[in-house]
Amino acid sequence: MSEKSVAPVTIDRLDAHVFRAPTPRPVSTSFGVMTDRPAVFVRVTDKTGAFGWGEIFANWPAAGAEHRARLLMEDISDLVLGVTVEKPSDLFYRLEKATHTRALQCGEWGPFRQVIAGLDIALHDLFARQAGKSMRCFLNPEARVSVPAYASGIHVRDGAATIPEQRTAGHQNFKVKIGFDKVEDLNGLRSSAATLLPGEKLLSDANQAWTLTEAIEFVHDAADIGLGWLEEAIGADAPAEDWRKLAEASNIPLSGGENIAGFGDFDEAISAGSLSVIQPDIMKWGGFTGCVKVSEQAIRAGRMLCPHFLGGGIGLVASAHMLAAVGGDGMLEVDANINPLRDDFAAAGSRIRDGEFHIHEGLGLGIDTLPESLEPLRTLSLTRHQ
Repeated sequence: MSEKSVAPVTIDRLDAHVFRAPTPRPVSTSFGVMTDRPAVFVRVTDKTGAFGWGEIFANWPAAGAEHRARLLMEDISDLVLGVTVEKPSDLFYRLEKATHTRALQCGEWGPFRQVIAGLDIALHDLFARQAGKSMRCFLNPEARVSVPAYASGIHVRDGAATIPEQRTAGHQNFKVKIGFDKVEDLNGLRSSAATLLPGEKLLSDANQAWTLTEAIEFVHDAADIGLGWLEEAIGADAPAEDWRKLAEASNIPLSGGENIAGFGDFDEAISAGSLSVIQPDIMKWGGFTGCVKVSEQAIRAGRMLCPHFLGGGIGLVASAHMLAAVGGDGMLEVDANINPLRDDFAAAGSRIRDGEFHIHEGLGLGIDTLPESLEPLRTLSLTRHQ
């Protein structure tokens, strides 16, 4: 997938905006609970005043949002401001190399990768806007206008009640979070499955909850439920041999990818064949530059490509454009929990119809400014310029 040519860009200014939205109900996973919904939105502006928006992963740890904004401004901005790039991917490769020692020194590989991913999204948005194209068409002139989607973030205890609500919202596929208690997980999955209509799918996500032995026990006990996939049953860093053994023991397709980073690690995961579904997260590593490349590799290898996402409106829209551009038979992850940091963006909220996320048409990501309604939720704003 080639990048459209526009005039070179010299980066002149960086803005980071941090928000936290209260949650009517905490979002629980097998490894922790989110008591609010954070987001870090970044704007990159060039010397002509052209701009683009991106989003930096900030879900974990709880204090991560403000930290990532400061990391951008105090530890990375000196490597960005004044830089001239001919293609949006140029900055990604430049920063991957230039930040290596800094990340190694402090052991914070994840935060550095996430800031770089957010910058990559923003720079792609800037280039697409300059080219007069939507992001999906900037990446691929034949990109789809909508992509299949599924509702996620549903606690297994709430599945039977939440699935009909999400069906009313336009969804036809649903993912529930498990990994809490084996008996309750299985009972909740069966109750959720009983609510499905013909053609609908039930998916599951254990969030790395189990040992290999526990995961094998689960896939045997859940074999009759008809799950569309089992996500991150064991640690993303578990040995490849453990993933192979689990895949051999399971009639449920295995999925993962949100906690994989780097071209080499994705190549190993895709080539091994244990994962039927590959789920890169555009905000956690790679931005468009990295995730488009590994997504295309996954599709060529016969894997389903389903971008992982759980964040604000800019990241969701970016994920939708990426999936539309790379194609395949995958689905977009859309969080079912209330989150104004996502839903108040016109390009992100209320876009589901008949099981599809319909992409808002506009230049780049279709986002010009942050919604005014978010202002009371702001916790930090930082700016650096030449």
